[in-house]
Amino acid sequence: MSIETGNALELDDIQAAALQPRPIPYAGFYLALRIDDRRQGRELLRRLTPALDSVASFDPARQVSLAVALSFQGLKALGVPEESLATFPEEFREGMAARAEYIGDIGENAPENWEGPLGSKDVHLILAGLAPDAIRLETVLLLVRDALRDLPGVVVIWQQDVHVGPDEKEPFGFRDGIGQPAIEGTGIPGTNPYEEPLKAGEFITGYKNETHGITPVPQPEVLGRNGTYVAFRKLHTRVAEFRKYLHERATDTADEELLAAKLVGRWPSGAPLALTPDKDDPELGADPKRNNAYMYGDDPEGLKCPVGAHSRRMNPRDAVVTGEVRLHRMIRRGTTYGPPLPKGVLEDDGADRGIMFAFVGASLDRQFEFVQRQWVNDGKFIGAPAEKDPLIGVNDDGGFTVPRKPIRRRFKGLPPFVVNRGGEYCFMPGLSALRWIADLDT
Repeated sequence: MSIETGNALELDDIQAAALQPRPIPYAGFYLALRIDDRRQGRELLRRLTPALDSVASFDPARQVSLAVALSFQGLKALGVPEESLATFPEEFREGMAARAEYIGDIGENAPENWEGPLGSKDVHLILAGLAPDAIRLETVLLLVRDALRDLPGVVVIWQQDVHVGPDEKEPFGFRDGIGQPAIEGTGIPGTNPYEEPLKAGEFITGYKNETHGITPVPQPEVLGRNGTYVAFRKLHTRVAEFRKYLHERATDTADEELLAAKLVGRWPSGAPLALTPDKDDPELGADPKRNNAYMYGDDPEGLKCPVGAHSRRMNPRDAVVTGEVRLHRMIRRGTTYGPPLPKGVLEDDGADRGIMFAFVGASLDRQFEFVQRQWVNDGKFIGAPAEKDPLIGVNDDGGFTVPRKPIRRRFKGLPPFVVNRGGEYCFMPGLSALRWIADLDT
């Protein structure tokens, strides 16, 4: 059963946080809740839903948002009937921890090393709030606290605060959040004018997708339509290790900066190697109309941007790779946490800093899990089977190649710069679905 027969997206029913870009700068939070009493859990949804913006009602001038997402265990805890639970895809029903080995969360990244309670069956509901500053964020927190009042059967079990300044820099010192796809029917522009908008069904359940089919809708229709899936991950960054690696292998400061850019695919300003391969261009990096306006088709050998660079792996664009790029596009929302490591420091100070990563898309398997398995932790698709993503891959000394004429540069001994501290798969229902769950009587 499907709701899509050529009709427009029901923008008044889709949670704004699923599709709207984040504010810059921003302050935010993630809360994980456990539902011990299903009726009180439903009451929480009843209280929160009227305060949630839809894509249609979102105010770009205000830029304040709250998102509600539920794990499979959360849907069970709220009393969603078994016959409905069975219609969700297998990877969502199993959860991220159960899929860890399949997606490359092994060794340090394995669930037994995750930060509790992440990866447990206690993570039922995720609330995510974002605002341009801490003052406006406080209004969202007050709303959540008020909604939780007199509901002892719903317990906050984990919180992660996030923030970024006007420079949009993530912990490694690079401008983040630049590349986002355009989605048909949303009216929200993408950041690359050379990329055709993607079908809405790549991101929202029940609409046409890039396979020319209709994205499956969990049943009943009111529960599954206008929803999307979210993969939350807390990624700890080893900034000192990253800096030391560069310092020990580069010939001078300029070479350090170049090697860092080759690993990432961009300069710290956000300027892409594809447009300025030899030096940073802060003016270009700060210009949202130009800093993502490029493709890779004119650089097949990776002389400007290595084919194995992090940003090129995450979105190969028009490069010739194994697989159809448009079938694996994602909305990626990265928000930073923790204090920055002071500039020039090469020794770890013990602080927890990193990125709260959120994938948004209509297929966990075809989008998030495929990219993790094939593009992050395997190099076959670019013709370098032993190489993994140099920044976020589970590196086992497969190395990293920087194409160059007459002789390429090969780097070995890549340590793990990013470690997954835990996460979960969630479903972000449409507003009608949240009301349906709140009105259950099971």
